[in-house]
Amino acid sequence: MTTRLTILCENSVRPQAGLIGEHGFACHVERPEGNYLFDTGQGFGIRQNAVTLKKDLSAIKAILLSHGHYDHTGGLPAVLQQTGPIDIYGHPDLFLERYREERFIGIPHRREHLESLGARFVLSRQMTEVAQGLWLTGEIPRHTEFEQGDPLMTAVCGGAASRDELLDDLSLAVDSEKGLILVLGCAHAGLVNIMEYVLEQTGRDGFYAILGGTHLGFADGDQFEQTLKALDNYRVEKVGVSHCTGLPKAAQLQAALGERFFFGSVGSVLEG
Repeated sequence: MTTRLTILCENSVRPQAGLIGEHGFACHVERPEGNYLFDTGQGFGIRQNAVTLKKDLSAIKAILLSHGHYDHTGGLPAVLQQTGPIDIYGHPDLFLERYREERFIGIPHRREHLESLGARFVLSRQMTEVAQGLWLTGEIPRHTEFEQGDPLMTAVCGGAASRDELLDDLSLAVDSEKGLILVLGCAHAGLVNIMEYVLEQTGRDGFYAILGGTHLGFADGDQFEQTLKALDNYRVEKVGVSHCTGLPKAAQLQAALGERFFFGSVGSVLEG
């Protein structure tokens, strides 16, 4: 069996009856040793889209979370109702109280409630090999000068609000027959930072594919150009953009990458 990744939640959908689009992201990962779920979207479409796309959520072995925003974690109760008790991998900052311009954007469910539904949280700052050839990155070192993050995001800790550095921004690295696949939640840490860290940790020198939210919708011209150079330097053969890439930047990527580019909409499938 090849590795197969299927987008279950995303802002846009492929033309297939029964699929629901929502602002968020979730990706179903099928591997020879078992199936996994990376993020859960907001919760409106995860179950219906899984049924429509014939992905059995009750059969996944673990849930992997990119970061603690509502549009990636809101579907946890709906998924837990399907799975029963299950390990959920993430970062210790997952449950921080989070805002963007005074609007709450953190996890919409209390940890105690999720645990009552069967969630077993496995939280770490380090890269974790969830299964053979399947790694959750852990914290990404921030080295690039041109990837500055979003200054409008804040987090409350100990009653005091400060800029949210989103240290819990994690990505998923998947080994496949065609090469390394990188799955992004939102790439708050910066896509180039993430690529360089994953290659350093895995000992590889390039990627077969990158899939998910790139956060380039918030990038200035310098960051965008530096990211394009990195995609070429690391010989990325396929780039499937989702969620927080934004249509203007997606159009620019399509123009620059040509046949290497595709939209990672609900129903999109990547095999490796």
